[in-house]
Amino acid sequence: MNRIIRVLLIAGMALWSLTLQAQNARLRAANKQFDDLSYANAVRGYEEFLRVDKKKDPADTRDALLKLGYSYRKLQDTRNAERIYGELVKDYSDLESEVYLYYAQSLAANGKYRESQKLYSQYGEKQSKDLRGRRFTVSYMDMSRFYQDSSSFQVQSLPLNSRQADFSPMYYKGGLVFVSARDESGVIKRVFNWNQTPFLDLYFHPDTAQLRIPGGELVVPASAAILGGGGADEVVPADAAAGTQPLSKAEVFSRTLNTKYHEGPMTFTRDQNFIVFTRNNSSKGKSGKSSDGIRKLKLYSSANVSGKWVDVKELPFNNSDYSVGHPAFSPDDSQLYFVSDMPGGYGGTDIYVVEYRGGEWGTPVNMGKEINTEGNEMFPFIDEGGNLYFSSDGHEGLGGLDVFFAELRDGVAYRGVQNTGAPINSEKDDFGFITDRSRTNGYFSSNRKKGVSDDDIYAFRRICKQLNIFVYDAKTSTPLENADVRILRNGANQELKLTNLSGQTELCVDANTEYEFKAIKEGFAMNSIRFSTLTQSPKSVMNVSIYLERTENTLLKGIVKTEVNQLPATGVKVTLRNEKDKSEQTVVTGPDGGYEFSTKANAPYTITAQKDQYATKKAQFNKTKRTNKPVTDSLSLYGVGDVFELENIYYDLNKFFIRPDAARELDRVVELLNEYPKMQIELRSHTDARATDTYNIRLSENRARAAMGYLVSRGIQPDRLLARGLGETEILNGCADGVSCSERQHQRNRRTEFKILAVQ
Repeated sequence: MNRIIRVLLIAGMALWSLTLQAQNARLRAANKQFDDLSYANAVRGYEEFLRVDKKKDPADTRDALLKLGYSYRKLQDTRNAERIYGELVKDYSDLESEVYLYYAQSLAANGKYRESQKLYSQYGEKQSKDLRGRRFTVSYMDMSRFYQDSSSFQVQSLPLNSRQADFSPMYYKGGLVFVSARDESGVIKRVFNWNQTPFLDLYFHPDTAQLRIPGGELVVPASAAILGGGGADEVVPADAAAGTQPLSKAEVFSRTLNTKYHEGPMTFTRDQNFIVFTRNNSSKGKSGKSSDGIRKLKLYSSANVSGKWVDVKELPFNNSDYSVGHPAFSPDDSQLYFVSDMPGGYGGTDIYVVEYRGGEWGTPVNMGKEINTEGNEMFPFIDEGGNLYFSSDGHEGLGGLDVFFAELRDGVAYRGVQNTGAPINSEKDDFGFITDRSRTNGYFSSNRKKGVSDDDIYAFRRICKQLNIFVYDAKTSTPLENADVRILRNGANQELKLTNLSGQTELCVDANTEYEFKAIKEGFAMNSIRFSTLTQSPKSVMNVSIYLERTENTLLKGIVKTEVNQLPATGVKVTLRNEKDKSEQTVVTGPDGGYEFSTKANAPYTITAQKDQYATKKAQFNKTKRTNKPVTDSLSLYGVGDVFELENIYYDLNKFFIRPDAARELDRVVELLNEYPKMQIELRSHTDARATDTYNIRLSENRARAAMGYLVSRGIQPDRLLARGLGETEILNGCADGVSCSERQHQRNRRTEFKILAVQ
């Protein structure tokens, strides 16, 4: 009997050992998929391991649950993430603080804000340095602020969405370029290991007018409900939104730019002939991966030449050990905003900005803790007014990534960060937001429920809350036609409107905004009125009136422009000083660069224009005379990084002596440097393509030094000047080596420029 018991015991132990080995094999296989970032396969492995046998090592169970919850987060499966993290918090007391954060985020993403608030509170107790715990705990006490302006917007799913992910639209030549995982060939040849979906490419829909009905209205079937106008979770499906117009098929944007790896998001310069786009590090071999074996994201540029995208280049601040991506150009193309997890940031991913002038990139600068949090800031977009939209899971929101807005002044969010609210934002991820200057129409991406699949692209339209502004003669109460109405939004100049025959102009007002309306008319003293939308009015149409008194004062009107391209300069502080009574008036220019002041007769004035990284411009006005006609003037600013070609500085072949025509042009540079005594410049000389590269570099260096010597001979201090020879590296007209060109064409390339290095 004892022998039989021993045999049975040994057999049982062997069976238990085989079972344990099978369990360990399943766990090892799941861990291998997790380590390879194959989260979809890891989920299947961990779920099987946890389901097969409850009698397993508690440490293995805990580890599997932690990795399973993390995998569900990476797959954006918030319901299963909530389930797993809930089980962890219930069964284990020795968890890292991040588990409570992830649980809170999953609950919020599933619309369970009260439960999420409790978990954020617990996270705040365990991790006091991370302000998200405290901020979200307070924020979720009152959710009404996220819905304050929700009735002002309508949201609609677009018919261009596919069964795979579609996101991050960008305006391009009357259409939309967007990122998609669709596979138009019908056969998926390669999939992304992370979630077993096709790799991302750039696609193009050529006509946004097909997505709207005449008058700018969104395509809305009569029977369809819309967010903001219907139920809180109702969205017009893509197939229903097609309307009666045949929809052009989305096409591959560029077979040159699309590769076998991920491409997108992207941004374009104002002329839409230069693109900066995101791509996986595509270098061959080990150099294409970081030290941890992962292909990071990098930014690349390309130029459009004769309809083809050519000359694909890496941006100089890429790095194989961290990602840079999600680019967005400023309206004047002078800056590029992007996202990175480079060392030294505030959280997971931060938003950075880098100068781009004369085809050269500066050094990236973090946007600071006003924008960036301990979480992830992503998908920046700069509107026509130079203001920033971005997505974040670190600022207080409805769950997942929310879209936020920040008015920028000299690169600083001077009024903080605002959540754009529902229905733009939902409890899921909302990102890739683009819009016009007034946030009237636009597009964004979201994985909110009732989308076609995964991420989808949505259009939105703001329902106008109209404010009528009337301008009257204070004495006669008659309407004043052709009066200018300058709109100031939160203290900064915005657009300039003109009254009609009835003395009226109008605009659609934003919520939570302080307005000032300044009425300007020749022969009348300026007057203004303030208007606030910090509290909501139930009226769909509102009115304000401004009364103007007749005066003998003179209006001074002007525009501030950038000297390099003569475009309006926004964010410039313009101060008018009365030198007689020492009083001052100040405005900050808006997108049109305009300013307006009222001046008294018989008083001298000084006007000053100031902006960071630009030379301060001053102009004097002698005692003004009484006149009903406005005095107009324009101010031009020189900025750091601006490059100016000296029109008449040419050289004889193989010579570097200053010709008389060149001397006259250099004398104008002397005048400029005398006007701005703190300005420093770089003299850049170029040759044509004849002769060898080495010879041309030396010749151009001699020419640059000759120009520098001429300026020094005219009294300019040498430490304000730098000479640089570029040889034939920047040919202007295609007259490169081996190309037959006339002497006049070659002379076009023998030129000198100056680049501003510093101002004050």
